This record gives sequence, structure tokens and C-alpha cells, in this order.
Amino acid sequence: MDRPAPLSRRNLLAGTAAGGLALVGLHGAHAQTARRGGTLRISVEQAPSKLNPLQHRVGPEYLLGEMLYSGLTRLGPDMAAQPDLATSWSSNPELTEWTFRLRPQVAFHDGSALTAQDVVATFQAILDPATGSPGRSNIGPVDSVTAVDPLTVLFRLKGAYADLPVALAYTNARIIPAAVLKGGMARLDREALGTGPFRLVSYEPSRLTVLERNPDYYHPERPYLDRVEVQVFPDATARTAALLAGDSDLMLSAAPTDFARMEGAPGVKGLRTPSGQFLNVIMGCNQKPFDDVRVRRALALTIDREAMVELAAEGLGTVGADTPVNAAYRFNTALPPREANIAEAKKLLAEAGYPRGLELTLVASDRPNTRAQLGVALREMAKPAGFNINLQTMAHATFLDQVWLKGPFYIGLYNMQPTTDGIFSLLYASSAPWNESKWNNASFDKLVEDARRTADDARRRELYARAQKIMYDEVPTLIPVFFDLLAGIRTRVQGFNLHPRGAVYRIEEVWLGGA
Repeated sequence: MDRPAPLSRRNLLAGTAAGGLALVGLHGAHAQTARRGGTLRISVEQAPSKLNPLQHRVGPEYLLGEMLYSGLTRLGPDMAAQPDLATSWSSNPELTEWTFRLRPQVAFHDGSALTAQDVVATFQAILDPATGSPGRSNIGPVDSVTAVDPLTVLFRLKGAYADLPVALAYTNARIIPAAVLKGGMARLDREALGTGPFRLVSYEPSRLTVLERNPDYYHPERPYLDRVEVQVFPDATARTAALLAGDSDLMLSAAPTDFARMEGAPGVKGLRTPSGQFLNVIMGCNQKPFDDVRVRRALALTIDREAMVELAAEGLGTVGADTPVNAAYRFNTALPPREANIAEAKKLLAEAGYPRGLELTLVASDRPNTRAQLGVALREMAKPAGFNINLQTMAHATFLDQVWLKGPFYIGLYNMQPTTDGIFSLLYASSAPWNESKWNNASFDKLVEDARRTADDARRRELYARAQKIMYDEVPTLIPVFFDLLAGIRTRVQGFNLHPRGAVYRIEEVWLGGA
């Protein structure tokens, strides 16, 4: 095998700090007896500009949504649905009707009682295109929602769907009082009227949002904290400095270089968990040269994937095999990552009609900088096989406007979805709203559809395995590396664990120990 010599960060990514720290263990949820009281200061990277949970789109907004509101279900660390406002659920044999039983004696922050009508009104709002809720395309094929009795809700679906309880844990599916929705949603831009563990005290989106304990939360012992302050630090260096100085207690998102600064710092611990978050190299399968699978396979064979983890993720990640479903997902199939093989890549390029190589322009957004790091690494790794890649970086806003979903060759970034169906249906099915590669494969589509329609886990695993193998062989996009999620925390903070999904926080389980 013609394998390239290993690349080093020094000669490939000049000026980029090295990472590669050892895995830091997560906090145990309750190693000691939880204490009541205190204020938790959380730093976030951008302003939570929307208070209405149905319209949340970014991490800091998801954080507020979870603290102020509740959903029917919530997502466990194993990606299974857990009870929230719904205590139980069941389906008909065809998986086209699902019944959810609500928790009794739950009150909204305005004192009104939760009923099935509130759930109906909330999902009607989510499904209304005028609301502009991302949940509309992420809660599953819901056709209608009706109240069976004051504490029972019936979902009728457009087709069989085994993952509905998990889908209803989506970040936007937070239950709002029907009376508020009837009066118009403008009120939700300035007030929070949920059933969540915390109540809103003040909201200055660009600077500080303050919440207090909800004494009427359905869980009698939680939350443990009296108060939570969400602080906005757009600059990553300033955010890390605040944590190290003790001016904040929990940094929800850390860059690999900032993660390194936490090593050995007094009173601070880095948190790290493997995740399904990935960068993918989009190749337009509907136009030359990427309409030829041999070109896509050739490019895939130029990548030293172990080196890519070091170079793009600074060692804080895992190797990818060009499918979006890794070990963090329930129905992952362990496909062998390709080993770099320059001789085979050259041969495939020549067979595709490019014996003298290919000139390509790869576009990367400037945010986050890991996109450019992966682009530089790919450019250098692919050179020996005859790929002449010109890397073009641009401002993120320009990238979203001019390249995303339009360009033939660029670098995308996606967080983990709750289910295998979720990531396939979002990005890779022929009908996927974000089918960036324009890859259309009828056999793949049918396998995903069949898996969605069965409740038998063994059968679903078999179907998803076949779907992943098709993707592995066809290579619609390159996924050489998955990124670990990174955060920073003061050691006095107890009960917080990083969730692999990246949008689940459970701040009501957090408590403050000693200094």
C-alpha cells in the first residue's frame, strides 16, 4: 500500500496550538448529598436573542428553553426518550397513532394548570408555517394532535414512525399555555411562561439573563440552585479567562485550544465526551467531477484519518468512516475507516478520466476555525494523489448566503441528532431538506423509510446497517473525524454532565459544593 508519511501539526497548520489531552472524566451526578441554594454562573458564546422556545435555533437559547419550559419527553444520555410532562406513552401496532399520558397537577409559571389542550395548542403552533419553528421539520410526521381527556393526548401521524417519543424531546417542542398562544405569541418575546424548573427574573440577551428557582416545579426536590445567571462572552479567550478567574462557574462550550488551558488550572476541570458532531466535506454528486463515484472514493482514500483527528480536532475527537452515524448513536454499524492509499486513489482518478489530476476549489466558513483546519489538512493529504485543492475561506454570513446548500465543494458542520433516522432524514435522504450533496439513492431511501416504520429493534438495526453500507460505498460526503464536546467547570459545581447530543443540560440537577 502506498501510504503517505504522517503529517505533523507543525508543518501543516503553522501557528495552531497543539491539543491531544487525555480524556477527562465526567462528574458523577450525585457522588455526595446534593445541597440547596446558591447561584450558578453559566457563560455562553452568543446572545440568546429569542426567548420564544418554539423559535430557538442556537445553544444558549436551547439552554434557556430547557430551564424555563418542559417538553412531553426528554432525551437521556443513551438517546432514549425519558418522561418529562408525559409520564407514559404507547402506540397502535401500526405506529401511526401515539397516546401520551400527562403528569397531573403541573402548573405553568403564571399559576394556570397544565392540560392536554395546552399540548394540542403548542403542537398546532409548531406545525403552523407562520410560526417559523425549526421543530416543524424535526418532531416527526405529525398529522394532528387531539385531547382525549384533560390529561391524555393523541398524536395521529402521516405514516408509521417508531421514533416519535424521541422526536418529541426536540429542543423546540416546549409546552406553552394555550391561552397565551391564543392571544398571540408576541408575549413570548418578553416573558417566559413554561412549567420548567426555573422562572425568568430578567432578560438582557446581549449581556445577562437571570433565572430563579421555580418552587412549583413538578419534581419536589429540584432544582437545587436558587438562581442561575447566563452570561454572554462572545470572545472565547475572555470566556475561558472568566472561568479560570472564578468569575463564571460553567463554560458550556470550549475550543480545543482553550480546553488545553484548563489542564492543571486550580479549581477548574475540563469536561469532554465523545459525540456525533462532525465536519463533512460536501461533494456535489449531481455535477462533474463528483458525479463519478470513483472521484469521491479517490478523495476519500487520500485521508490519513488518525492524523486528521489530531490536525482538525487537535486530538479531541474520533475517526470517522464517511457516514454520519458513529458509536454515539443507538444503531451504529462499525464500518472500518478507510486507510490512506495514494496509489489506489491515483488509479481511480485515472479511471474516471483524470490521469493528470484535478483542480478544485474547496470553500470553508471562518467559523469555527476547525473548518479551515480540516480544509488545510485535506489539501495537503490529497496532493500526492493528484488533487490540486485551492482552499477559499470566507465570513460565515457570506458562506451561509452564497455557498451553503448551493456550492459543489465545501465544508459543512453538524451537531448530533437524537436518532439515526434524524440525521439521515435531515441530510442524506433524497427528500432531506439539507441534502447538500444532491445524492439520491432509492435503495438507501427505502431502507431508511422501512426502518422508520418498524418497532423491532433487531430489524431496525439490520436496515440501518445496510443503509450505512450503501453510504460507505457511495461516499456522498467525506466524514473523516467526529469531534468530542468540550466544556469547562469550576470544581465546586456538582451534578453536571456533558450530553453527547450537545443541547441537553439538566441544570435542575446541578448543585454547588465547597469552594
